[in-house]
Amino acid sequence: MAMEGGMKCVKFLVFIFNFIFWVCGVALIAIGIYAQVALNKALVVTSTSASSTPVAIVVVGVIIFFISFFGCCGAWKESYCMVTTFAILLSLIFLVEVAAAIAGYVFKDKVRSVLEQGLQEAVQKYGEDATLREGVDEIQKEFHCCGINNYTDWANVAPFKGNDTVPQSCCRINSTACNVHPSPATVYQEGCVRSLEAWMKKNIVVVAAVALGIAFFEVLGIVFACCLMRGIRSGYEVM
Repeated sequence: MAMEGGMKCVKFLVFIFNFIFWVCGVALIAIGIYAQVALNKALVVTSTSASSTPVAIVVVGVIIFFISFFGCCGAWKESYCMVTTFAILLSLIFLVEVAAAIAGYVFKDKVRSVLEQGLQEAVQKYGEDATLREGVDEIQKEFHCCGINNYTDWANVAPFKGNDTVPQSCCRINSTACNVHPSPATVYQEGCVRSLEAWMKKNIVVVAAVALGIAFFEVLGIVFACCLMRGIRSGYEVM
């Protein structure tokens, strides 16, 4: 009798956990879609891997959505096969997240070089590619910066080369001629690499904290699933 009560308790915990996990999957899908729409212009000047990050978030959300489905159905029907599948898939997701965390820790020291390379290419093609131009302008307005390292970077870029001007998006004052003969008084002096680097590192900490929280729930889910598997198998053995 006590064993049956404990079985029901574990079954309930697995079901509740998977419901929360399912909500997390839906939330990740929504966040990924929002990030793709909101950051599309800013991401255009960085690397391909950076621009694919929102898509990766959506994919992870979809995977979590379906894994939680296995867990919920397995707990509800007391299906040993479905609960086992859930535990294995969740363990694999956890291992992938650990590997991604290690890769992220290694990559964090390369953020500046990746950003600098991406901005360098975008700035050089400013006058040729409308999409890149729009992305650079958006970043300079949003982060109150100008150029790669400072506003003088535009002196060697067409169509600003030789005429002592910078893009209008560099202006710190609202004037039609603010980009002509630029100076720290009229345009943003600091380059965009430093601003973007600070922004990315700040958000990496937030993402790492969220990932740590999700990983904690995953470990709980694996433990609960193993307990439920043991209970289901014990029930089969008694029968």
